[in-house]
Amino acid sequence: MNVVLGVGGGIAAYKAAELARALSERGFGVQVVMTRAAQEFVRPLTFAALTARKVITGLFSDNAGEDTLASAVEHIRVTQENDALVVAPATADLLAKFANGLADDFLSTLYLAFTGPVILAPAMNTNMWNHPATRRNIETLRGRGHTIVDPEEGMLACGVIGPGRLAEPERIAETVAAILSANRAADRPPRADSASPQPAASVQNPLKNCKRDLEGETVLVTAGPTEEPLDPVRFLSNRSSGKMGYALADAAAARGARVILVSGPVSLAAPRGVETMRVTTAAEMRTAVLSRLPESTIVVKAAAVADYTVREPVAGKIKKTGGPLTLELAPTRDILFEVGRIKGDRLLIGFAAETGNVLQEAQRKLEAKNCDMVVGNRVGEKGIAFGADDNEIVLAMRGGESVELARAPKRELADRIFDYALKLRPATR
Repeated sequence: MNVVLGVGGGIAAYKAAELARALSERGFGVQVVMTRAAQEFVRPLTFAALTARKVITGLFSDNAGEDTLASAVEHIRVTQENDALVVAPATADLLAKFANGLADDFLSTLYLAFTGPVILAPAMNTNMWNHPATRRNIETLRGRGHTIVDPEEGMLACGVIGPGRLAEPERIAETVAAILSANRAADRPPRADSASPQPAASVQNPLKNCKRDLEGETVLVTAGPTEEPLDPVRFLSNRSSGKMGYALADAAAARGARVILVSGPVSLAAPRGVETMRVTTAAEMRTAVLSRLPESTIVVKAAAVADYTVREPVAGKIKKTGGPLTLELAPTRDILFEVGRIKGDRLLIGFAAETGNVLQEAQRKLEAKNCDMVVGNRVGEKGIAFGADDNEIVLAMRGGESVELARAPKRELADRIFDYALKLRPATR
């Protein structure tokens, strides 16, 4: 598969070279398109060496004798030969052009002609990122179904600390791989005229066919950890990365569902076509879940919600005294238990992360929380569960059946979970 990598003009352009390498390492053919401003930061030769392809730098060729007509319609050829458009860094100027349909250079013209997935990774000054015009442009682009890989917080080139730093190249590359993998699984094969290499095995979706058996369903998924504040700078949390919940949201969307993802603090890009609500604390997650419950038909509680919160967070930073510190913790509200009490004919899937007897705890939770299925996984083992790309799980289901699923990528397991869960659906209707 092939991707276009559009490089905007900003200091983060140097990171686009790392992204080109990361995409190539995953088996993608990479066609780089640079704006005029981007060439002030990185020379085209750098990308040509990394991708072994000519870098496109303008609408018309600078080479004397080259076919002028062919050069003028090159943006159409590029759209036909590539499966995704990735722009990193996506500057405020590029976002504005894309949102408003301006086309005054190769990249903006290519954008208007491109019909495949679009992944935008913004990078800019914090004030520019927070400006109402930029926020409006971002929402316009999200509304078109484009994936926004939100910038990270940190020290920017201008000396300001805040959001605006380009997301890490590995994170962007993983987002691209996941989107194209999901598209292929949903029977959207690469363009017939593409002569690109196949993706690396690590990013291929192992499912041969993607069902559309969730059409008409609204799937509410929770993912990630929660953070319970101790003081303005510290919090209690856990090791959940959110990868399993995000994989479930992605799988549900690929199978035709409308998906609402309630996410704790994670550094993952929202799956394409998924409505995402970002929360921080257990109380905020509870409010979000209960507010969206009436419109949902399937609820998947994959989030690792904190069991305890600090009863009275300190207003100022807690100072180190050299002596012991005692914190009074209060239990958080049990969201899964509350949903189980009022779920009606909804399908309810819970999760149990355990270090002991996983199946026994999953079965206990199934009964105690009135679930239709509980997914049990063993935490604390290297290479699976929290933070890992793989997992191995056991499914405890209503009626007493249980199934063990061997270690596999979380995206594959997400589909297996829905395969088994939907067998329970007729009895809940």
